[in-house]
Amino acid sequence: MARQSSWSSRTLAHFRQGGKLEPFRLLRQDARNLRRRWVSDWTVFNQLVIASAVYVFFTNILPGITFASDLYVLTGRSWGTVEVVFSTGLCGVIFAVFSAQPLTILGVTGPFSVLAENLYELCSDSFKVPFLPVMAWSLIHSAWMHYLLAIFNAHDWTMQYVTDFSADIFSLLNSIIYFHKAAMELKRTHEQMPLDSFLYAMIGAVGTCLVAILLSTATKWKPLFGRVIRMGLSEYAAAISIILFIGIPYIGDLADLDHGRLAVQTSFRPTNPEREVFFVRFWELPVEWVFISIIPGAIITILFYFDHEISSIICTVDRYGVKKPGGYAWDIALLGTTTALCGILGIPPANGLLPQAPLHSESLRHWVVDEDQVVPAPEEEEEEESGAHTNLVPRVYEQRYSHFLQAAMIMVFVSPPFQRVLGLTPTSVLAGLFMFMGYQSLSVNPMLTRFFHLLTPPSELPELPAGVRWGGVHAYTVTQILVTVGIFAVTLTVAAPGFPLLIIILVPVRLCVMNRVWGRETLRFVDGWACREGKPEDGEMVGGDEGFVAGGRDVEDGGERSKSQ
Repeated sequence: MARQSSWSSRTLAHFRQGGKLEPFRLLRQDARNLRRRWVSDWTVFNQLVIASAVYVFFTNILPGITFASDLYVLTGRSWGTVEVVFSTGLCGVIFAVFSAQPLTILGVTGPFSVLAENLYELCSDSFKVPFLPVMAWSLIHSAWMHYLLAIFNAHDWTMQYVTDFSADIFSLLNSIIYFHKAAMELKRTHEQMPLDSFLYAMIGAVGTCLVAILLSTATKWKPLFGRVIRMGLSEYAAAISIILFIGIPYIGDLADLDHGRLAVQTSFRPTNPEREVFFVRFWELPVEWVFISIIPGAIITILFYFDHEISSIICTVDRYGVKKPGGYAWDIALLGTTTALCGILGIPPANGLLPQAPLHSESLRHWVVDEDQVVPAPEEEEEEESGAHTNLVPRVYEQRYSHFLQAAMIMVFVSPPFQRVLGLTPTSVLAGLFMFMGYQSLSVNPMLTRFFHLLTPPSELPELPAGVRWGGVHAYTVTQILVTVGIFAVTLTVAAPGFPLLIIILVPVRLCVMNRVWGRETLRFVDGWACREGKPEDGEMVGGDEGFVAGGRDVEDGGERSKSQ
């Protein structure tokens, strides 16, 4: 009896003031942070902010239209281009104005598209119930689940334990998914178009990617052109490449080829001809299905919570030098609101996007001297990163304009005239954009450097801190790659909607299993907390650490720094 009373006391202590489950604790803190930063977020506006808005606009709307093409077919015309564009713009504007972390970009994601397709199949083929009312109730249930996660401070007892191990795997997974989408887009072109059109599509896709990569390095072309021109070419690299390869197919004999182009609508009305307005009569669903919808609602909640939190974490990691406070609980509550709104309107809900969220931060990144003076010469960035100027530190322009402008531009493209403009885009350009996004996401992933060290002769590898061995870090890197490939394989099956659960499982595996295999100093060297200072091994006893423990013995040396100590 005493033991039961002690257990009850400990449980209730979590709900008291200062406890992890104290209701509204993080929401109150986030509200104070939002009030402190909101006005200052509207005082920063410059050329880089505009370039970032244009870049994020293209990397958000074009992939979204691809998901719309799949949804149109696999949801029985319930959703199409206009619904995806409407949702992306609407949720983006709401988050740009009201979110606690405006760096996080929203859009309709691939995993949710797969989940929606499976739910439609169950509704239409197995249970013979209307899809949109079931989805509306699923999203309404998901909304109150989001509210509960925010009210009871879910971030503190979930994401606080996420390390770079899981975040880097999730980032690499998104890079692979975008490369795969590029390949699938070209495969679809090969199946639907004649050989000459397919060969040009290959050229257009590779050309779009390579030109964007080339232009993104323009700040290093000195002494070619002037400094302003070099900056413009670099900042608008993706936009210039996309516009260039949209126009090329209309030149000369290329105009005679059968180019596959994005499928769009020419009127602002729901895709399904049986619907006249963006509103779902969700109350007409049989009452038993109102409660059954809690099940997909819970799956959507897990998917959105993890996606959005990881997106927010990755776009605010140390390399971006973010200084203003965010608000995970506030944004999860806001996400619940937009999710329910989308369900009632009969459009797919948007949530945090990868790699668009970190790419947004990357496009706003600059260098400052003594933390308040902007470096005047971007061409010096390569030297700065190599440590030639130790007083320079990275920062991003923390503001709301870039998020708001890209979302507002997307909303404009809901109108019929601009829908026709989108319809001019060849699918080969989309494939090239997927390649470029995959490249950019991969290029900033710490795993890439460690992978190159796997291929480097031992004599050329850098010197490591005491207690860190090459074999340990190499084994850690290979493990991350193999886990990523395994999770990607799952995304190609009917179990794809559950892949976030696999990412979540990695958290206890990292904290409870990997420290029995890898030595303390090795893990401190390659890993750390993803959204707070320090490392999981900081609190452990120091003494006699080894690189990679196998049967109680050291394996050969290995290591590389992926996060500053």
